[in-house]
Amino acid sequence: MKIISKELQTAIKAAQAAGAITLDKFGELSQTEINVKDFKDFVTDVDKACEAAISSIITDNFPEDSMLCEEGTIINGASGRTWIVDPLDGTLNFIHSFPVFSISIALKDDNNELLTAVVFQPVLQELFTAERGQGAYLNGKQITISDRSDKESYLMATGLPFKEYHYMDSYIGMLKDVIHESAGIRRAGSAAIDLAYTACGRFDGFWEYKLFPWDFAAGVLLVREAGGKATNFTGDPDVFKGHSIIAGNDNTHTLLLEKAIKHFSSQTVL
Repeated sequence: MKIISKELQTAIKAAQAAGAITLDKFGELSQTEINVKDFKDFVTDVDKACEAAISSIITDNFPEDSMLCEEGTIINGASGRTWIVDPLDGTLNFIHSFPVFSISIALKDDNNELLTAVVFQPVLQELFTAERGQGAYLNGKQITISDRSDKESYLMATGLPFKEYHYMDSYIGMLKDVIHESAGIRRAGSAAIDLAYTACGRFDGFWEYKLFPWDFAAGVLLVREAGGKATNFTGDPDVFKGHSIIAGNDNTHTLLLEKAIKHFSSQTVL
């Protein structure tokens, strides 16, 4: 039986606690529980409740660690390690009762090395986990990246610009190229799920511009521990240097990186 660390056990406990909160309110959300956070960007009382539950469980177990959470919980600890949390990735889906959302929890050290990852999809009860050097798992069964090499069979995933438009032409240009060199594109609305699905081979590759650490940290470790590659749009493996992610196997990562460099080289923040 595989022995998992206290860090991973804690992340799993926190993700499942948040997942229970989402399922209790899924399809029952009232308008008074939805608030505008920014232009076309929303936060719900459920996001906040999930974040409170996760931060409480983690800080109880690791009081010296730092925390960076999407909805504003920031703790500056002394250990040099940071927990990176998206308490509800796919909030707009959740608001619309579209059953594609997740809880994403990652732990990194002070060198930006990812150590622990959990992505939990409550509706399907799918628990993706990884620890550095220990492989990636879905509900306890080891997963691996897709080994497809035939462009005509690729199923790719991406996000789409929804509140910033200065890079729209670059995005559409890259999208056209990838459509031409794949069998299909999907847009789930949760980068954490996109990366988890890439890690287990459901998607052959994933790219998205304008992401934040809580969107991608856990998913990046899942992809890497499943045997895949994950970088930013310049090919730098330190994904915390920018706001863009490319993930896939050797073939799809190479293809997507080529297209990203072609279309996004003029963007100032990759």
